[in-house]
Amino acid sequence: MRSLRNILRDGFFDVWKKACATDDGKRAAAGSLGNLLAWRPDDVNADLLSESPYGDVGRVSSTRPTCQRDDIIIVSARFRSGSTLLWNLFRNVPGCTSYYEPFNERRWFDRQLRGARVDSTHRQVADYWTEYDGMADLGEVFDDAWNERDFYMSEDAWNPRMKAYIEQLVERADGRPVLQFNRLDFRLPWVRHTFSNASFVHLYRHPRDQWTSNLQQLDRFPPDGVMSEFASVDGFYLLRWAQDLKYHFPFLDDQTIEHPYQLHYFLWKLSYLYGRTFSDVSIGFEELTSNPERALFELFDVCGIEESHIESLLPLVEPPPFGKWKAYADDTWFRRHEEHCEGVLASFFADRMTEPKKTTCRPLSRSEHRTSGTSDSLR
Repeated sequence: MRSLRNILRDGFFDVWKKACATDDGKRAAAGSLGNLLAWRPDDVNADLLSESPYGDVGRVSSTRPTCQRDDIIIVSARFRSGSTLLWNLFRNVPGCTSYYEPFNERRWFDRQLRGARVDSTHRQVADYWTEYDGMADLGEVFDDAWNERDFYMSEDAWNPRMKAYIEQLVERADGRPVLQFNRLDFRLPWVRHTFSNASFVHLYRHPRDQWTSNLQQLDRFPPDGVMSEFASVDGFYLLRWAQDLKYHFPFLDDQTIEHPYQLHYFLWKLSYLYGRTFSDVSIGFEELTSNPERALFELFDVCGIEESHIESLLPLVEPPPFGKWKAYADDTWFRRHEEHCEGVLASFFADRMTEPKKTTCRPLSRSEHRTSGTSDSLR
């Protein structure tokens, strides 16, 4: 009987695990658990953690933890937004160690897995991994799941493995650590809460140019294409992100989306919202490339970097051609999809919206963020 029970038990859990991996299984789990996994007890006095009735037991270290360092710079951007350029600029600032996409599946610290390929569109970049050399042991804390799921993390999320990985990069940096992420925008509530003294930089790009850059070749997917045909050309994880994030943002369900550009626009706008909300400075890629001296002046002022470095960095900036989207579809086509998405977003965030304010594409200064109240409330 015991043997039969074990067989039945193993069979049941095998089926259960497979069911949980399906879309229907995840939907059922999400509906059942809600925010339970992010729950923290609020019915005890946490100040008592520093108290012990016994003087000989260990206590938390009195040294300042790495996550509270105030020299960390964290950059958050979407794919194909010019983030490699911004990373390369920081890479060439004396006294900074600039880490390229720490969550990238190529595992820059692993010589065998990372390969030697460099994207030809990344101008004046010879490699992405020099800063990771000698850190093969990071594989012990790196988690491939960071590229598969949990793209959204509230400030109350619990992820000690991710925290430890980022802290190790910070601790091993020679000088000021700069970490440039393309997989952090919806995790900004958590990382801002966890690394509360860091300087946060948000980079964004015109959604239409970013869309055509994602496609790389304009004829890879036509304006009259449908969602069911997009998977084979989805080079920058739109479908993967939507699959995970739709449990937080239901309008990302690909069954309800007419064209992949709508999915791209939803993620672009949400990323913009999170970046503007949780960062100290937001920079438009167009300004960074068209007026780099001014953009870097604003950026370095916020991050506390000497402005004398700016002149030597300017030769690294090579503006790409803007407006390539015009060869893909006309303004009417793009505007129709964008207005649809904006309507959905306005309905979704209806109870969070105030009177509309005029916005600009220039970087925000530290003083502007402080007076807005956004940053102060998060520090």
